[in-house]
Amino acid sequence: MASIVGKRQGGKTYYYLVESARVEGKPRIVSQQYLGSAEEVTAKLAGAQAGAPVRSAHKKFGDVAAVWSVLERLGVAEAIDGVAPRRSDAAVSVGTYIALATLNRIVAPCSKAAFASWWDSTAAPRWCPLPAGSLDHRKFWSAMDRLDGDDLARIEGALSARMVTEFGLDLTALVLDMTNFATYIDSGNEAAPIAQRARRNKNASTCAWSGWRW
Repeated sequence: MASIVGKRQGGKTYYYLVESARVEGKPRIVSQQYLGSAEEVTAKLAGAQAGAPVRSAHKKFGDVAAVWSVLERLGVAEAIDGVAPRRSDAAVSVGTYIALATLNRIVAPCSKAAFASWWDSTAAPRWCPLPAGSLDHRKFWSAMDRLDGDDLARIEGALSARMVTEFGLDLTALVLDMTNFATYIDSGNEAAPIAQRARRNKNASTCAWSGWRW
């Protein structure tokens, strides 16, 4: 729900267009647009033609909405939350953070530090309102640190079963092509030891494609 709110600063009132929504069952401000002082608002309205918009916003929508609808259809966040319950001091659940990261990787991969800026450029906050400050990159890493190898195996099993039932997959045959594998992980990052740069070693138990070893 949108409303105009006046805020008193330095003895003068400034106005904002504020949009509120329920986040985790509680009313929160999810967006805020500065309008100006009373004089500035009056001047803008006086100079605008009847029926002409005062402002417009252009947000990425189609691909973001399509991917998010599939994530919701498969219950990705719920499957993860079933394995790694939300901490009481967390802004949003572990499953939500992983679902958000998945959405970004599919649509427009960027660093966790740049995620908040990308998120604001999309229409996603309209259907997925998040608390202010919840998209700090450190919160993503904290959520990812909650999951270990056993957790990932359980999540993979739950999501695989959901895909089979949701899309009616035929399991009489399975083909997997891993010749092109992109991690989007900096190999110099010591916090991500799985992705490593290496030369292909025919005598080693590991194999490499395009310079990556796993």
